[in-house]
Amino acid sequence: MRDWKATVRSILDGDHPRFGRPVLFLIYAFIIVSVLSIGFETLPDLPPWARAAFTIEEIVVVAFFTMEYLLRIASAERPLRYVGSLFGIVDLLAILPFYLSLGLDLRSLRTLRLLRVFRLLKLTRYNDAADRFAEAWRATREELVVFFAAAIIVLYLCSIGIYYFEHDAQPEAFSSVFDSMWWAAVTLTTVGYGDVYPITTGGRIFTVVVLFVGLGAIAVPTGIVGAALARMRRPGDPEA
Repeated sequence: MRDWKATVRSILDGDHPRFGRPVLFLIYAFIIVSVLSIGFETLPDLPPWARAAFTIEEIVVVAFFTMEYLLRIASAERPLRYVGSLFGIVDLLAILPFYLSLGLDLRSLRTLRLLRVFRLLKLTRYNDAADRFAEAWRATREELVVFFAAAIIVLYLCSIGIYYFEHDAQPEAFSSVFDSMWWAAVTLTTVGYGDVYPITTGGRIFTVVVLFVGLGAIAVPTGIVGAALARMRRPGDPEA
């Protein structure tokens, strides 16, 4: 039984000496065709035969990925651990929209079709760089979780600050602290759409402070992940 499971895993992961590479290329092809079809389906005035072809293509792709998902569960040493893992969730999201739409009004579930783009994430399973990112995440997740929790607190505090500076001058744009969160998010991330901006002196000074805080909000997680990736790079890797 273990030999059978190991063989199936090696085939699906592309490591099998005979069947690994063909199956791997087939997985790549299904992913690329599936994701590209999302764009082609939005073209106006598609002929009926084209829409029928896209429907058949989706059924074939979902059938293939469903079989892959079930085989991975059956061949996993710990099936529940695979189901709850990152790749297990990605594999499930790759097929879930199709089954959720069966027998239901697709017009109310159109956004679920966006989940089909998660099939692109399946490509990361076969990439060594993706493995290093996963290792870097495991090594730094506590620091990143603490940082993002602090970022949410800073976002809320900035929303409160700009609300009290700008509410009287711009009651429509800054009608509440929660409405002010849009400005705070755009400013902290240094995007600066310019649709909402301070006009009072106090609000502008406060914005300058927030901008400096925003630079740190971008730099800190980048530095944490970058340092972790540098540590994870193996001696034999290129550019090491």
